[in-house]
Amino acid sequence: MCKTPLHSALHALPKCEHHLHIEGSLSPSLLFRLAATNNVPLPDSTLDPSFASISALEERYLHFTSLNDFLHYYFIGMSVLITASDFESLAYEYFARAHADGVLHAEIFFDPQAHTHRGIAYKTVVEGLSAAQKRAEEEWGLTSKLILCFLRHMSETDADVAYQEAVALGHFSDGTVAGIGLDSSEVGFPPEIFREVFTDAREKGVRRTAHAGEEGDASYIQRALDLCYTERIDHGIRLVEDEGLLKRVAREKTLVTMCPLSNVRLRCVSKVADLPVRKFLDEGVRFSINSDDPAYFGGYILDNYCAVQEAFGLTLGEWKGIAEGAIEGSWCDDGRKKVLLSKVAEWAEKYKGVA
Repeated sequence: MCKTPLHSALHALPKCEHHLHIEGSLSPSLLFRLAATNNVPLPDSTLDPSFASISALEERYLHFTSLNDFLHYYFIGMSVLITASDFESLAYEYFARAHADGVLHAEIFFDPQAHTHRGIAYKTVVEGLSAAQKRAEEEWGLTSKLILCFLRHMSETDADVAYQEAVALGHFSDGTVAGIGLDSSEVGFPPEIFREVFTDAREKGVRRTAHAGEEGDASYIQRALDLCYTERIDHGIRLVEDEGLLKRVAREKTLVTMCPLSNVRLRCVSKVADLPVRKFLDEGVRFSINSDDPAYFGGYILDNYCAVQEAFGLTLGEWKGIAEGAIEGSWCDDGRKKVLLSKVAEWAEKYKGVA
């Protein structure tokens, strides 16, 4: 929790989350519970002491040395997810925490290839996630969208298989899945590898985003926009390396999803203060603040808001602008955006006297 006068206001600020890998919200406690329930063997703790206990695994998550080091544990965690009920428990646990942090709308990534390649049906994954979405909206009024992500280290052909299954089931046309994304290790896997899938999605009116500019340089962002027709950029912190591209993203109001604690934990930057938050604000870049893989990176969305406040000392007006930009860049309909914007206006009126 941040120790600034704005903490209560930050907690109450209506939030949208756009960069959340649902598999990355798998807490060590849920991981151990599902492993036991599903009889899934975890690594031998004599070979990897991280799996000796929940607390040992939590401690290991504090010391990732790279994105690939993180991904090693990330894919081990996925192995315990077997049934639709498991995916529902996973997502519901995330939604409960997001609701407590003031999230009113969430757009969450899921990685179907990581599940289908170990024998879990795509329909099983979506059934569980959709059940949790319905519960979250009924219980808390928290709306959400699913974004089907492709794993970069797998082929474009494999990505197309996952995409075509969703198309065949009508998941894009009926709104079950809102769009597609591109995640996992950037370097060596530029966006244009998946150009054909993204082109087809564009032609079908499917929303599109991609991880770019976290590990890869600013050219990854440019290629995602121009070759894959993405409407959003995930991470995008290397945008500041290209002034012309920065101004273009600002002019076109392309949403950039920033994940502060994740960027520090994966050593993309040494501290939150090194992120281009001030540059984005000064240049008019629309961005949102997100938690990425919160169970692994030590913080859910409010923790990330607090970290940014401690590093940059933003004003209430700046936070209002960030919240409004996050809403405008969301993939919910105009009616929902209007409701969310009105809640931000109410928040600003309530806290206008806070220093």
